[in-house]
Amino acid sequence: MAQDTTQNSTGGLAGSAARTVALQGIQVPLVTPFTRTGAIAAEALEALAHEVLDAGATGIVALGTTGEAACLDEPERGLVTGVCARVCRERGAMLTVGAGAVGTRAAEASLAGLARGPRAGAALVTVPSFVRPSAAGVLAHFGRLAEVSPVPLVVYHIPHRTGQPLDAAALRALGSLPGVAGVKYSTGSVDQDAVELLGDRPAGFHVLAGDDVFVSPMLALGASGGILASAHLATERFAELAAAWRAGDTVRARALGHALAGLSAAAFAEPNPAVVKGVLHAQGRIPTADVRLPLLPASQAAVTAVLERLAALGEPLCGQRRGQMGP
Repeated sequence: MAQDTTQNSTGGLAGSAARTVALQGIQVPLVTPFTRTGAIAAEALEALAHEVLDAGATGIVALGTTGEAACLDEPERGLVTGVCARVCRERGAMLTVGAGAVGTRAAEASLAGLARGPRAGAALVTVPSFVRPSAAGVLAHFGRLAEVSPVPLVVYHIPHRTGQPLDAAALRALGSLPGVAGVKYSTGSVDQDAVELLGDRPAGFHVLAGDDVFVSPMLALGASGGILASAHLATERFAELAAAWRAGDTVRARALGHALAGLSAAAFAEPNPAVVKGVLHAQGRIPTADVRLPLLPASQAAVTAVLERLAALGEPLCGQRRGQMGP
């Protein structure tokens, strides 16, 4: 990952660093696979990371919502980050790591931990949840984090989880902060604010689609790429979709976008990442379909629906398995 990582006097990155982070294309927020005893299946995680990169992903995200980060303890989070960082270093791929907290001081400490671990290219930091600060408070929060973070920030805007809506003006203000590289835009729709933001982005600020179902229209409007759980299952097709919109092949992009939207809707029929894990297990790519409480495993009907969508899509298993998982 070629990027300017000049740090300022407080330990944070100089503003130019955020503008050189490679956030284009499809990034996959990796699941955290578990063994039958409940431990992290590190070999399966490493294989998944290689598979999605082989199939055209430009990077991976560790410790996102899809990775069940909230249900992992600190040593487990370190293990996941280490595995993903090693793969990205070997492959020259982008690694983004989930970090942050509700309170600003706690979020600072979380980000400081990234400096002590394997090198990440960016941190995915959720807009503060539950406390519901004003838009000015959100701006002050990220302004402080950008000053101290050892890596550029990607703002995770997901109001149905945080309870904190932000309009296009607020997002542009965040995007103008030195040290903020982009936003994962997950409002549950392609709304007016998305249109306004994509029509007038701060220079070098990346908008990444975060709602899998809406990635095609977001790319059509000018999004740089997407962070998509569904891309575990059809990485090549999602990469093809992004390439088609970049090339202006609207006929191909529209048809493929509709097909992938159907796949994504099926993959999110039950709480994420249960269905994705169920499908990965059915494909022999992870040793179990287990998720941690309070999540529950996906129903067989939901898994079957996605497998049928994949068959109709004509998607082969993502990059042939480097080591076959047991049933």
